[in-house]
Amino acid sequence: MKKLLFTAAVAVLGFTSVSAQEEAKTFGFAEGDLFIEGMVGFNSTNDKNTEEKTSGFEISPKLGYFISEDLAIGGELSFGSAKEEVAGTDTADQSTFGVGAFARYYFLDLGERFKTYTEFGVGYASTNYDLADVKENTIGAGLDLGINYFVTEKIALTFGLKNVLSFSTSKFDADGAEAVSEFNLGFGDVANPFGGNAAFGILFKL
Repeated sequence: MKKLLFTAAVAVLGFTSVSAQEEAKTFGFAEGDLFIEGMVGFNSTNDKNTEEKTSGFEISPKLGYFISEDLAIGGELSFGSAKEEVAGTDTADQSTFGVGAFARYYFLDLGERFKTYTEFGVGYASTNYDLADVKENTIGAGLDLGINYFVTEKIALTFGLKNVLSFSTSKFDADGAEAVSEFNLGFGDVANPFGGNAAFGILFKL
């Protein structure tokens, strides 16, 4: 009888422990968490009326640290490329490299696994126009919107609208070139790190 009671007690404790572990599962972030995130944006057009084709992509790896449960700060890199062709002739070929810093604030949970955020970033980008043999240097700031969906406690899918609101100033390294400032509310060129566009990615919580 004592053996039976002991076995039953162990079983109850084991079930309680498993239940507690299940309840302890959390989808989200806490102060002190680190994350690595990679975002990818791409676009392609083919206008048969004008025989114009364009393509572009951007990859943006990020590293972030949560200074509170809802607020993270970090740094990012960006690599982009864009090409344009008219009637079989290349008319534009450019590549971009950028560095920046960001602050991300999570403001709304949609259920247990969806976490929405807004992100403010500042950065510098250098764009090479290979056909024209000139370089453009850009400094800018932008506001993003995004959402994470936690597939597991450590892995989340990301969808973002980059630079919904943005400001930039740029200058070509040609003689006599003047700086150009630009303010955008909406969507811009996918190859421009300071122009708004949709991007997808994956986040790993460390």
